[in-house]
Amino acid sequence: MALTDELAALRARTLESIEAADTSAALEQVRVAVLGKSGTLTGYLRSMGQVPKEERAVVGKTVNEVRAAVEAALSARKAALAAAELSAAIDAAAVDVTLPGRAQQMGTRHLINRIADEVSDIFLGLGYCVVEGPEVETDYYNFTALNAPADHPSRSMQDTFYVHDLSGDTSRVRGESDVLLRTQTSGVQVHCMEDQPLPIYMIAPGKVYRRDVADPSHLPQFHQIEGLVIDKGITFGDLKGTLDYLCKQVFGPERKTRFRAHYFPFTEPSAEVDVSCGICHGEGCRMCKGTGWLEILGCGMVDPNVLEMSGIDPEVYSGFAFGMGVERIACLKYNVPDLRMLLEGDMRFLRQF
Repeated sequence: MALTDELAALRARTLESIEAADTSAALEQVRVAVLGKSGTLTGYLRSMGQVPKEERAVVGKTVNEVRAAVEAALSARKAALAAAELSAAIDAAAVDVTLPGRAQQMGTRHLINRIADEVSDIFLGLGYCVVEGPEVETDYYNFTALNAPADHPSRSMQDTFYVHDLSGDTSRVRGESDVLLRTQTSGVQVHCMEDQPLPIYMIAPGKVYRRDVADPSHLPQFHQIEGLVIDKGITFGDLKGTLDYLCKQVFGPERKTRFRAHYFPFTEPSAEVDVSCGICHGEGCRMCKGTGWLEILGCGMVDPNVLEMSGIDPEVYSGFAFGMGVERIACLKYNVPDLRMLLEGDMRFLRQF
């Protein structure tokens, strides 16, 4: 077959391939196969020196004509494919203006913060002030000033997170030099008794830390709200009235409260406060373990030793203190069976609140 016939056949095959290319990528493959460095038409151009002199003019002219035809066909097909692809992209991105819009979902405060704010608002309405204190506390304010002696179990290394110096020295001497992550916000109460004028009506919300393994009823880090009242003539009746009001505001006016004798080193007498179960209304169920009551907080009259250590005369002033776990209040109010659910970040759970 003469070279001119081969070039004619190549032209026909190439034009068919160009017309059959349905994407820009496929068209580029055709261009490279024909006009690339190793393309078939490029091969003819490089072999022109081997063509006899009498045929070189005809073959050269034919090669140029094939090249011009292929380039023109490529350009036209490329423009057609670009227009089609653009049209398809526009159609795919088209917005149906008759459809309802997608509203941005509004965020809300976490349930733990909401409960803490709710309790704080209740006490603010009673004339209390909200006081914050350091999460890294000294042994004195966390234990000693609260009438917890040096041999108290809660001061054990197994129960408390102690902070050691950067030198790596892990030895620890009992006393005010010990530094720890507070196990309760009661230390804020001591600071208030030392620094603020009497009378004192305050609550102290904040994070606390204990070496507990996370389970349905315990967390190593949780939130606590502790309260303190120091004034003349304060009685246990004031304590009961205050906490009964709190429970009714948080859980509902139909809920009942009861006080059970208990022991805390910084109050005397001390009590645990229960609220009637909201599931069975006191009849007994799985939630309240058949008792009809749910334990919510601890309280008591401030021990005279605690008052004296802060420079307050217990013969003139008396007071009461109480403390509650915010996560526990949230779980009891909304019947959440596991404290850990509050911290897992599952939006299916959190959006309920």
